[in-house]
Amino acid sequence: MSGKSQLLNVVPIVTMLGVIKSCLVGATRCHALLKKKSDALTVQFNQILKKIVSTKESIGDAMKNSSFALTEEKYSTGETKNDLTGLARGGQQVQACRSAYVKSIELLVELASLQTLFLILEEVIKTTNRRVNALENVVKPWLENTVTYIKGELDKLEREDFFHLKRIQGYKKREVEKQTASAMLYAEEKAAEEISLKRSITLGSAHNLLSHSS
Repeated sequence: MSGKSQLLNVVPIVTMLGVIKSCLVGATRCHALLKKKSDALTVQFNQILKKIVSTKESIGDAMKNSSFALTEEKYSTGETKNDLTGLARGGQQVQACRSAYVKSIELLVELASLQTLFLILEEVIKTTNRRVNALENVVKPWLENTVTYIKGELDKLEREDFFHLKRIQGYKKREVEKQTASAMLYAEEKAAEEISLKRSITLGSAHNLLSHSS
């Protein structure tokens, strides 16, 4: 896309310049807020990711403990050794096995919750980053280019008005000079006529007298 097309189709007037500047200020603030939100979400996202890894490791340990507890429980209840001592310890081993499997289930539930939150945060971060990129790469450049365009057009109009005013002033000055010259010529003619009548001389002689006297 060319630079000229990356601006809004607006009328280059002072009022519109103020409106676009206000929009640019709002877009800049919104971009800053969304960037902070994205950074905060990314930090939280990384924390959850670390917690997921830690929980998976804990689940691995818990499953090993559960398997070991199950083996001990079978051994104690006589599945692997059928004697009175194994039967006596069977109740304790069953309880230990139950606790181990409950711990594993709790960790699995926690992992499922973390993974759900992980996916939600991932989608929110993507959406937020899309808005940040749109403001940074589309909206703000368009507004900035539009402000530059309007300022350029206003400067051009101001220069044109200045030159137009100078032409008008030059025209008025020439008209005043013409009118002044005409008035002086008229006054000179009237003065020559009066001298011609008073002295009974020709107009040419009267003009010569006026020329010598001036």
